[in-house]
This record gives sequence, C-alpha cells and structure tokens, in this order.
Amino acid sequence: MKPKGHIEIKKAKIGVLLINLGTPEGTTFIPMWKYLREFLSDQRVIELSRFIWLPILYLIILTTRPKKSGKLYKKIWNKNKDESPLKVFSKSICNKIRQKFNNKNVLFSYAMNYGSPAISKEILELFNNGCQRILIFPMYPQYSATTTASVVDKVSSVLKKMRWQPTIRFCPPYYDDKI
Repeated sequence: MKPKGHIEIKKAKIGVLLINLGTPEGTTFIPMWKYLREFLSDQRVIELSRFIWLPILYLIILTTRPKKSGKLYKKIWNKNKDESPLKVFSKSICNKIRQKFNNKNVLFSYAMNYGSPAISKEILELFNNGCQRILIFPMYPQYSATTTASVVDKVSSVLKKMRWQPTIRFCPPYYDDKI
C-alpha cells in the first residue's frame, strides 16, 4: 500500500543512454551560434578564466565562427534527413543496438552532450518510462575531461533537479577492450 500522493512506480526497467559529443540543428547562423555557444561555454572544454574567455567568445568567436562553421557543415550535411552525420550515425547505432538486444525491459536512447536530443530530456524520458537504473554510455572510448567528464557534469546537473532519482552508472573507458 502506497502513501497518499506517492509517485506511480512502474515495472522496473533498465535504460541505456548513448551520449555523443553534439551537433548543431542546422547549418545557418542561428543554429550554429547556439551550438557553438553551448559547446564553447563548457568550462571542461575551455578552461580559461570566465572573465577572460566570455568576452572573447561573445565578441569575437560567436560573431564570426557560426557563418564559417555553417559553410563547412553544409558540405557534409545529410540533406535527406536534414541532420549532421554525427546525429545520423548516433541514431543509427542506437537503433541497431535496440533491435539486436530486443528486450522490453531494457530501453535504449541516445543524446548529445551539446545540442539535441538533450541529455536532460532523454534521462527524464527513460525514467518516466520506468527505468530505475540507467547506464550512461559516453560514445568516446577514452576518458577525457573535455568529453567524458563533461557528460558526467551534465548528468549530475539533471539528477540535482530530480526528487526521485534513478540509479546511474557510467560506462568506464573501453579504448583497450578486446572486441
């Protein structure tokens, strides 16, 4: 018997969240600006003092780089899906693992550390679908503060806002695992 107002607890499932670096949502100035701002504002990526870095970022980089980067992204952009190659491949890998695993008690999803789908959205979706345990799988085989630690930071910030939290595990580096 549950106390009045207790949250509904669904049948326990396991979630696996594959996380890749990130990608803009388009090649035009605004999507590129948003992506570069999020990426280059991460203190794990740029370890300079905020006092020094933020004026450089906002006054120089974010006024010139979005247009240049957008032109480069346009060359590799998947026009059929209107997505970057990284998003296409991340989604494809997730779907292939999901099909191969084929278990209703284990849910697979993917997220981008910078951009969409956001880590916060995907963790909450897995949790709301009954995943009481979630494996966070950074799609970088080696550990790096700029990639893996940044993912840990984002996951932690999501958990800080949750009253009822899933159990989280992080996949350790796997660069030297035998296939």
